[in-house]
Amino acid sequence: MEKIIVCVKAVPDLRSVKVDPETHTLRRDSADLLLNPHDAPAIELAMRLKERLGVEVVVLTMGPPNASSVLRRVYSLGADRLILLSDRAFAGSDTLATSKVLAKALEKLSPFSLVLMGLKSIDGETAQVPPETAVLLGIPSVTNVRNISVENGVFILERVTDYGIEELEVAPPLVVSVTTKLDYIRPPSLKRLLKEREVEVTIWNAETLRLSQEEVGLRGSPTQVASVFEKTISSKGEIWEGPPEELSERLIELLRQKGFLKS
Repeated sequence: MEKIIVCVKAVPDLRSVKVDPETHTLRRDSADLLLNPHDAPAIELAMRLKERLGVEVVVLTMGPPNASSVLRRVYSLGADRLILLSDRAFAGSDTLATSKVLAKALEKLSPFSLVLMGLKSIDGETAQVPPETAVLLGIPSVTNVRNISVENGVFILERVTDYGIEELEVAPPLVVSVTTKLDYIRPPSLKRLLKEREVEVTIWNAETLRLSQEEVGLRGSPTQVASVFEKTISSKGEIWEGPPEELSERLIELLRQKGFLKS
């Protein structure tokens, strides 16, 4: 069995996020970054396989230089190698351009048996990157997986569907996105937490991956954000005073006007 690779995403803390007024994309370089919550189950499944199979677990993310802090936190969960895909050319990449960057990095890390990803990211909510990356690599993709085991070199996957649990047998290599509904996710190791600042993070840029600026970033993205606005919530209330009989008649009349009651 070859190495396992986990692709994670550093997402902005909503309390510090800013939007670029020109590109309408998130300013990740100026925000406090956190590990995408949906990636924690993918890391957990990787650690379980590492314990059973003794394989190397490589974790990579695409983001600005400060995303290295998120990678170091993943080290405290048991990762063996950390790789940051960082280049100004990557800024503004949509799901397809992001998948191109990840696919190139995965090709560079080949051979591998399994790529694990979170089901989706909280700042995008598309769930497109795992299957898109698999297509670019030309390997199978399985989504919404809750458990993985290995028998005779073949992965046995439990996949959550709207109608129950599917059991699939897939030969490696493959890309798997993991459901958020895992029974248990381990806490960080104290020993590794104390060492995480010393851990080396390997940085690969567009040149390292042999990607042109036309393939990634805003130029390489067929979809772009047209506008961004802050959602405002306004509430309107009224206070009625009077005897109960009068108030009840007034409420009934209001409900009729709103169409909740028929005359």
